[in-house]
Amino acid sequence: MLDLFSEIEEPEREELRNLRKELEEANYKYYVLNMPTLSDREFDEKMHRLQDLEAMFPDMFDPKSPTQHVGSDLAVTGYGLRVTGKGFEQVKHKYPMLSLANSYSREEIEDWVRKLPSGVEIVCELKYDGLSISLWYEHGVLVKALTRGDGQQGDNVIDNIKTIPSIPWKIERNDIPEFFELRGEVLLPWANFERLNKEREEQEEPLFANPRNAASGTLKLQDPREVARRGLDAYLYYMLGENLPGSTHFERLSVAREWGFHISDAIKVCHSVDEVMAYIAYWDTERKNLPVATDGIVLKVNNLAQQDELGYTAKTPRWAIAYKFPAEKQLTLLKEITYQVGRTGVVTPVANLEPVQLSGTMVQRATLHNEDFIKSLDIRPGDRVWVEKGGEIIPKITGRADRNDEMSATASLNDGMMYSFPTNCPECGAELVRVEGEAAWRCPNEAGCPPQIKGKIEHFVSRKAMDIEGLGEETIDLFYQKGLLRNIADIYDLRLEDIAAQERLGEKSAQNILDGIEASKKVAWARVLFALGIRMVGETTAKKIARKYNTIDSLQWATTEQLCAIEDVGPQIAENIVKYFEDIRNLEILDRLRKAGLQMEGEAAPEPTSDKLAGLSIVISGTFAHHSRDEYKAMIEANGGKNVGSVSKKTSFILAGENMGPEKRKKAEDLGIRLMTEDEFLEMLD
Repeated sequence: MLDLFSEIEEPEREELRNLRKELEEANYKYYVLNMPTLSDREFDEKMHRLQDLEAMFPDMFDPKSPTQHVGSDLAVTGYGLRVTGKGFEQVKHKYPMLSLANSYSREEIEDWVRKLPSGVEIVCELKYDGLSISLWYEHGVLVKALTRGDGQQGDNVIDNIKTIPSIPWKIERNDIPEFFELRGEVLLPWANFERLNKEREEQEEPLFANPRNAASGTLKLQDPREVARRGLDAYLYYMLGENLPGSTHFERLSVAREWGFHISDAIKVCHSVDEVMAYIAYWDTERKNLPVATDGIVLKVNNLAQQDELGYTAKTPRWAIAYKFPAEKQLTLLKEITYQVGRTGVVTPVANLEPVQLSGTMVQRATLHNEDFIKSLDIRPGDRVWVEKGGEIIPKITGRADRNDEMSATASLNDGMMYSFPTNCPECGAELVRVEGEAAWRCPNEAGCPPQIKGKIEHFVSRKAMDIEGLGEETIDLFYQKGLLRNIADIYDLRLEDIAAQERLGEKSAQNILDGIEASKKVAWARVLFALGIRMVGETTAKKIARKYNTIDSLQWATTEQLCAIEDVGPQIAENIVKYFEDIRNLEILDRLRKAGLQMEGEAAPEPTSDKLAGLSIVISGTFAHHSRDEYKAMIEANGGKNVGSVSKKTSFILAGENMGPEKRKKAEDLGIRLMTEDEFLEMLD
């Protein structure tokens, strides 16, 4: 009998182990990589199932289980998943930073309220969909800004937080305590999110799925100037510390508002289940008019002493709960799949849908990403598909109806059919290629494919590149149709009479365009490099390359290995640069741009101040106590050394900090390469 029971239990034990692994990986992708693979509801349902299984098998208790800790945005998670090189100081929280229990059922929220002691006041707040932050103030001065991390310690992102206008650096008052902590949510407003995604779309970079991902990725950037440009905001919702004013949560938030902190006006003190449910019902609709993303309502016991009495579980407070709004989705007809060709030749399938209303907007199109995505969902024209928005502004297809279902009226059209991606470019007819390791099909006909030609010109004249006013998408298309533009160098051959002769353009408009073209000749070398449109060379990467190679001639002869030594330049980017300069057509265009007077050189990188590290190739890995990674890279260059991104036989030593990547450590051990500590390195440089 014992053996029989053991056999019955084994599948559920295996399910428990698999769920732990799946949820830890989902946490890692959500918090660290900002690439969620599960919806909030799917994640919570799996978490509840794991909790039930762990209750069934107490002998399988594991303190590293996802049920025992909050999701972590730090480098290492409970099951060893890791991302290296973030470069932020990790600081222990003064008070553990826990997550909230979630519910998708209004009935569960009613039960939670009714189980509270009689007469308890409940504060209802909007649940903002961003990144949790903890702000430390000493004597009124902001001294630290910590992410949630693993709940026990977080990354100190204070330099990036200081770029948010709604967060004060200093409180000029006499009535504030020596120390207090304010917690809240860092957000990217809808308007800034749309602007950022539009920019990324123009550069054919992956779009952020929602403002939460965009905010999280932005807050972990190493360049505060880029953080400031993106336009983050923050709403604060909890105060901690000793000898703080007020005996209730609501009173403390009111005080924080008086001190100049950004506190939501939507907070309300409720005294009954009916008031709580009315609040939820109101904001379920009204939240769609807010400038920032929300995904639910948070309920908190108002009285702070009662909060202490109710206490905490291992990962959540018992005195608070979150109600999550259900994601909005609709079933609609997939009429056809069309294909768009971008400026780098990537062919993107697009779903053309029977119009359906979601979150107040009419949705008719949704990206299908690539061939693998379509095959994974097994969708074809004629299917009825689920389209979802929820907290995301970009519509996405999440599944399809059963083809035998009565709702799928056109099911018979798909019987026995399989989806197949086109083998030729829908624009120019060239045979498509799929690069190994990439999911996308690409048209290789760069010089003869109209969308690629026009896309490269549009990129070249864009604001962050050459910034030529008057040459918009419609004008470029017109000039292309008339044969005036076939590549970016043709811009500098445009004549007043040719432009003025075109429809909707006169001499004044023509002169404005020519003035913009002339002004572009003063644009700095780094922006010229970005404007060339080399695959995967974005604005920031172009700046780093231009600092290292301050002339186009020196860059032209750089090897893949030399390029990989530049920060953020990996093998794929380096290979793209080398291939760009191997194409005779590109060299001819560059020669014409040079003769037109464009800036093909810039300031050289500073000369080394010593030769203590001359001839040494040094890899930096991990996090450090005394200086940032960027500061150590600057020290290496200033002392004649070379920063290298990967470990090889040519590596002289590794400057190894805390949380060094395990792969680099193992490779260093295999090759016998020395691991030098931070203190040893500083001693070497005096």
